[in-house]
Amino acid sequence: MEKIKVLIIFGTRPEAVKMAPIVKALKKDENFITKICVTAQHRDMLDQVLRIFDIEPDYDLNIFQSGQTLTQITCRALTGLESVIEEFKPELILVQGDTTTVFTGALAAFYHSVKIGHVEAGLRSGNLYSPYPEEANRMLTGVLTNFHFAPTQNSKSNLLREGYEEDKIFITGNTSIDALQWVIDKDYKFDDELINSIDFENKKVILLTSHRRENIGKPMKNIFSAIRDVVDENLDVEVIYPMHLNPKVREIAQSILGNKDRVHLVEPLDYLPFTNLMSKCYLVVTDSGGIQEEAPSLGKPVLVVREETERPEGIESGTAKLAGTDKNTIYEYVSILVNSEEEYKKMANAVNPYGDGRAAEYIVDAIKKRML
Repeated sequence: MEKIKVLIIFGTRPEAVKMAPIVKALKKDENFITKICVTAQHRDMLDQVLRIFDIEPDYDLNIFQSGQTLTQITCRALTGLESVIEEFKPELILVQGDTTTVFTGALAAFYHSVKIGHVEAGLRSGNLYSPYPEEANRMLTGVLTNFHFAPTQNSKSNLLREGYEEDKIFITGNTSIDALQWVIDKDYKFDDELINSIDFENKKVILLTSHRRENIGKPMKNIFSAIRDVVDENLDVEVIYPMHLNPKVREIAQSILGNKDRVHLVEPLDYLPFTNLMSKCYLVVTDSGGIQEEAPSLGKPVLVVREETERPEGIESGTAKLAGTDKNTIYEYVSILVNSEEEYKKMANAVNPYGDGRAAEYIVDAIKKRML
């Protein structure tokens, strides 16, 4: 039997996390010859995940440059991928999510008449500029895709509404849930002794993340101010905020949350400590996309501090609430979850809508049925 040549392309930490289960599944299946190409759109954060999951890229474009623009990322990735595709001659290229690497990977595949599989297809916020540039990236990728691996029924519905053929759409769940099963350790010890010293059993620890471009400025000031006020009024609440490296984000965080009792501004965490921190915390307040999927699988309520989300399944199932960026609304939502055990349990015990941890298996099976 002739084997299928698959090229897996990714460039950032979130992509690497969500592609890792697929890499493992394809590598152990004798029907495939699988090679991995990283663009290294992000460098250090990507390398962390490669080490955790013991993944050795076959091709490393190493395109990262400090201060890089979206145009520069696109041009360097597209040029580098051309050489890789011409050398390996894959029959299928897999990309994941909505980064600039994803779009350039799909475009490079299209230019070489290679079939494209889009993992985590069909997410839509409804606003082309939020999140930016991710909403455009995933829509542009969809146009070029042959196999849409949608994590949920809602994602499939988005694709059908846009005119994609139903027999090219596969509901798989999200591979981030697969990955979490490998890394969570109830006895995990952090390198940061400050985090180890926190009483997670008796304190209501809020894990805060905020970094989105569209939130920098007044929205982010509102988010941090609301959290500060909740801490002031509730002595059993502590906050951990792994600060994003963006100087503008750090300046806002330091001005509002710096030197604040029971608020811990820490350096960014690698995937392994971050996910284990998420498993120990009480509540997550975030403007991230992937965390909206991961936290519910750990039984943690999520407050999404954005004006819209491309992951409405969490809102609909009750594992997440869309809090927006108004200070008073955020304060109200956080306060309710901190002070009402009933409301907290409603969210913590809601059914996670993002799958059963077997998404990679379903994706590989779908590829085999269509290509063997």
